[in-house]
Amino acid sequence: MGQKDITEKVLEDYNDVFADIINGLLFGGEQEIKPEDLENTTVHAQYKAEDDKVHELERDIAKYWKDEKVELAICGIENQSIVEKNMPFRIIGYDGSAYRNQLQQERRKMLPVVTIVLYFGTDRHWNSRKKIKELMEIPKCLDRYVNDYQMHVFEVAWLTEEQISHFRSDFKVVANFFVQKRKNRDYIPDDPTEIRHVDEVLKLLQVMTGDKRYEEIFRKKKKGVRSMCDVAERLEKMGIEKGIEIGRSEGEIKGKMLVYKNLCKEGFDEKEARRLAELPENIIPEQ
Repeated sequence: MGQKDITEKVLEDYNDVFADIINGLLFGGEQEIKPEDLENTTVHAQYKAEDDKVHELERDIAKYWKDEKVELAICGIENQSIVEKNMPFRIIGYDGSAYRNQLQQERRKMLPVVTIVLYFGTDRHWNSRKKIKELMEIPKCLDRYVNDYQMHVFEVAWLTEEQISHFRSDFKVVANFFVQKRKNRDYIPDDPTEIRHVDEVLKLLQVMTGDKRYEEIFRKKKKGVRSMCDVAERLEKMGIEKGIEIGRSEGEIKGKMLVYKNLCKEGFDEKEARRLAELPENIIPEQ
């Protein structure tokens, strides 16, 4: 999952994409946050625990939201490709670390910290608890004294058409892809929306789908790719090329099979005949 996290955050780290995700999901498409109002902040946080050792937390993406050089908030995005039961505890750790850093900086004004989780799974909804109190067995006598903490999960593959229409960046293409992929596992991309960050979108799709054809496109054939329609065209071409390759391979196997059978008829044992015919071990000769 680490590789998936790294790939996702390459795309989301662009200010236009980050702002678009926050505006689209939190503000219903209202352009509250502008890309130019975002500034990177550290995703690493160090703290000294009771064991006297220095520990480090690393979140996926975190940015300062500023307006006219006045800091308003710290926004974070976490990515999940699978459901993680203890995710709420991770989020409270990230947010707590952000507040701790502000205290260490002796800031005159503390900034609110907001973290959202993007869930890219397509086979099921996020079916785990989102509040820390729901993940613990708390004695009734203590319940009123235990503070709760809730994380906010957005299921990308289950976004509505209206929600997707709120996006203006490449994340609109990504969201639409996962929605269609959930509805049809054999979905071939047909979104004509122009892609700005081609490399990052293709890398994300490759890692999240496990389809290495996307990797081949962004490594060798990305020239001329402007939309998912171009991607679909290349996928079709690669499928044809693969079919030709398989056909040739099957032709070679048939030839080797014929040589093998003739050698057997001439008195060679099966092992020697297979070796001389260069017939792969996984091919079982027809009786």
